[in-house]
Amino acid sequence: MNELSTPDPNAAQTSSRAYQAMVMKCVAYTEGRHMGDITIEQISEAIARDNTFVWLGLREPNGALLDKIQAEFGLHELAIEDTRSAHQRPKLEEYGDSLFLVLQTAQFYRNAIQFGETHVFVGPRFIVTVRHGTPLSFTKVRERCESMPESLAKGPGFALYALIDFIVDHYMPVVDGLQERFERLEEDVFKNRFNQQTLEKLYELKHELVLLRGATTPLEDICNELMRFHDNIINRDIQFYYRDITDHLKRINQSIDGMREMLTAAMHVYLALITVGQNEVVKRLAGWGAILALPTMVFSLYGMNFKSMPEFDWPYSYPLLLGTLTIACFLLYGRLKKAGWL
Repeated sequence: MNELSTPDPNAAQTSSRAYQAMVMKCVAYTEGRHMGDITIEQISEAIARDNTFVWLGLREPNGALLDKIQAEFGLHELAIEDTRSAHQRPKLEEYGDSLFLVLQTAQFYRNAIQFGETHVFVGPRFIVTVRHGTPLSFTKVRERCESMPESLAKGPGFALYALIDFIVDHYMPVVDGLQERFERLEEDVFKNRFNQQTLEKLYELKHELVLLRGATTPLEDICNELMRFHDNIINRDIQFYYRDITDHLKRINQSIDGMREMLTAAMHVYLALITVGQNEVVKRLAGWGAILALPTMVFSLYGMNFKSMPEFDWPYSYPLLLGTLTIACFLLYGRLKKAGWL
């Protein structure tokens, strides 16, 4: 008779530690007030209560954890599939009575812009955030919401607003940092010296602006949709909060567009200055070439070895020739100097 296998306590402990690393926070809120942390297994029980919703925060969960989340909240398999693969564009999709959002985060981290993704599942009784590839923590978002229980009592729609607003607030320091970097590069541009690193930095800055614009533009459309639709999740009393986010995004996009135009103009000016500098070098070389061509042409005549050249019989022909060439060269130098070629 085969013995029943007993669960390995070490394996269970390892699995628990793995979940703790991926589950940032799982809290139940009743009428906007913190009711305490809960486990994933208690989620279905918590969201069954009246005036209660669950806020779950995850960071780069594995497939097994996503399967548990899908079962607890009844999430659509297509949305879960997008969360597994990540690397999604910013978007808003509706699955029955729940929404799936993809938001891109951006912040300066170790003197560089680091982009990341946040996937959000929102329903009438829950909000789930899944972070991918970003050090940006949402602890302050939760603290802000818990300090406003009356607003949080309006449901996950307010928590979603606070999350998007937090992400948008981190865009502006990035724009300011890029503006400072552009001003430093602008000084290098007008030094009128070709530097390949300056040109590479200009293209790198333009690439980062394109990526940042790709994160902010869809988010503006998402907020506009949240203001007009999805009343089952976004309470009418908090729809105007999303209008405030839209205003911030418009200002950010205007700053990005203005910087992109200035950056394009700076690149054109830089390339034009390089061309002008090369033309100046060519003009100087051509001027000195013209001065050297005059004695070269005269001396080449005397290298043709003719027997009958009248200057050979005159003792002053050599100094006269040298003096005439010297005067002619100085006159040509003066004309070229006046014309700006030398």
